[in-house]
Amino acid sequence: MGKATGFLDYERRNNTDIPPLQRILNFEEFHVPLDDSERRRQAGRCMDCGVPFCQSAMKLSGMVTGCPLHNLIPEWNDRIWRRHRGHAYARLRKTSNFPEFTGRVCPALCEKACMCGEYGDPVSIHDNELYLAEWAFSNGNVTPAVPRKRSGWKVAVVGSGPSGLAAADELNHRGHTVHVFEREDRIGGLLMYGIPNMKLDKSVIERRQRLMEAEGVVFHTGADIGDPEAAARLKEEYDAVVLCCGAKKPRPLPGADPDQTGGVHYAVDFLKSTTKSLLKTPDHSAEGLLRSGGFISARNKHVIVVGGGDTGNDCIGTVIRHGCRSVTALEMMPEPPVERAPSNPWPEWPKTKRTDYGHEEAIALYGADPRVYETTVKELVTGKNGRIRGVVTAKVRMENRRPVQIPGTEKTLKCDLLLIAAGFLGCEPPTAEAFGAELTERGVVRTGENSYQTGVKGVFSAGDMHRGQSLVVWAIREGRECAAEVDEYLMGYSV
Repeated sequence: MGKATGFLDYERRNNTDIPPLQRILNFEEFHVPLDDSERRRQAGRCMDCGVPFCQSAMKLSGMVTGCPLHNLIPEWNDRIWRRHRGHAYARLRKTSNFPEFTGRVCPALCEKACMCGEYGDPVSIHDNELYLAEWAFSNGNVTPAVPRKRSGWKVAVVGSGPSGLAAADELNHRGHTVHVFEREDRIGGLLMYGIPNMKLDKSVIERRQRLMEAEGVVFHTGADIGDPEAAARLKEEYDAVVLCCGAKKPRPLPGADPDQTGGVHYAVDFLKSTTKSLLKTPDHSAEGLLRSGGFISARNKHVIVVGGGDTGNDCIGTVIRHGCRSVTALEMMPEPPVERAPSNPWPEWPKTKRTDYGHEEAIALYGADPRVYETTVKELVTGKNGRIRGVVTAKVRMENRRPVQIPGTEKTLKCDLLLIAAGFLGCEPPTAEAFGAELTERGVVRTGENSYQTGVKGVFSAGDMHRGQSLVVWAIREGRECAAEVDEYLMGYSV
């Protein structure tokens, strides 16, 4: 596949990034794509490895490596190399509903399993995918695919995040009439309001919405299906219902209740407020956001972010664009190694330190990595007005997989804004309860083994609401698999 000696002839090149001190002046996407000839060479690095782990989604040592969608990566890399980009996109689209999303926000499980990465640099699969998706949109290869015949069955999808959109897309193309219900004012779920604009421009979601509407999917925004009466109406009017409401119940930080202390917020609430303000103004500069107002501002504040995942990094990048005075990120886990440990060989998921865009920007602006490891918040320091003024931190060690604070390691840090990015504890119960769906002890919807059907006839669930907090690529896979099960439920078989 690709060029037989490509992995020897060409070195890996990534899309270039606008320098940190320039890109923090606005909320625009900052990756600059390579030209067509260089992208072709990058696809040519894909070797005929025989067993393409990149598309395997194998579970090794408790973690998945390789693409959960089983994207036909060697095939479309070969097609890019041979200048057959239309065919390449067709092979990508066969397994992936929204490559324009995953090409931007996926952590590239595929690349971590690439054979070229065992002793050198993996193929730039992530950038190749985004290149194909954007090339297809720009060159007229993405047009509405309206079903030739409708089945007569109606399906309601509750929630319009990546799993809900994938389920709706699959079921609509099968010929079923699909209506999507979203309680927010715009579709997309965390794609819209949980991922910052500089990582995923919201026009990309709006472009996909227009395409799906042209294909026959009907979207209802501002539709909260969170009470028994609304749920009963949907079950009566539709032949099947798919619940894809995400896992939005935030993990609390002991002693830091956003309802009790001013200046304390959950990360997604903070990110959502920024995106909502950006959507109100065509000026996506940092100054334009400040003029628009109406958001949780980090301007001139000392910010502490609790949590070291993608959401924590997104908070760092966002508060820097707000113009914060400082930002510190607290992580309870030890600092990972820069290189793979002997106990973590290829093709396992690499448990190594990753410096993401927000960390890069903090280093460029303040001269130091914002992350502090093996540390947690012990208590808050508040003023007479009840607003946060600082935090007392303590070092922790893990005992029986639980963090234990170490006495005598306390430090007091200035803090005007505390953002909790400590993950999620499952779905918000009201919608599941309204449909009579049972929740597990993990706070997700209970379904049959290897199934997406709940204990209620005709009611299914997929995505984070079903599997717990996870990646966009897993949500899309769940939406696709759930759609196949719904199709079989309605038709008696599925294609």
